[in-house]
Amino acid sequence: MTEAPAVLPAADPFGPGQTTAGESAAGPSTTGPSAAAQSATGPTGGRDRAACSPTGGPAAQESCGAVTAEFAVTLPAVLLLLAMLLAGASAGVTQLRLEEGARAGARALARGDDSPTVERIVRTLAGGSASAAVSADGEWLHVTVTDRVGGPLGASIPWHLTARASTRSEAAG
Repeated sequence: MTEAPAVLPAADPFGPGQTTAGESAAGPSTTGPSAAAQSATGPTGGRDRAACSPTGGPAAQESCGAVTAEFAVTLPAVLLLLAMLLAGASAGVTQLRLEEGARAGARALARGDDSPTVERIVRTLAGGSASAAVSADGEWLHVTVTDRVGGPLGASIPWHLTARASTRSEAAG
């Protein structure tokens, strides 16, 4: 009988014990995550402190700061989106206050109240910084209420909101 010649393992170009991301020390990986990826994560799936050490291998060392860099890039965008959402909510609340103030001012005008009384009612409901303008067009009375949007973005952006309410005068009839 003849014996088969012994097969020698191929030389490891990365040195003893070091592997590429797609193979383990036992050979190339065919299923599941690579051995390097498995050793870089702890039992909970998160990064292990040992993975960023000099003995963690070149693939592990290259990705150690990637999460920090991605977080630093996305944080300003997330904060800007949050600020815009808060400014939009502030604008919505301001518009609702202005509309309520204009309606109450129009009701006061319809009852026959004078302009200073209407402006006091409007400022009570719409806020101290709101301004009210009263006008008449025949038997129709109009109240226009204007104010700026509050908040950090509202102060830097010249964003003025207006609400208008009209009513017929009840005192004339």
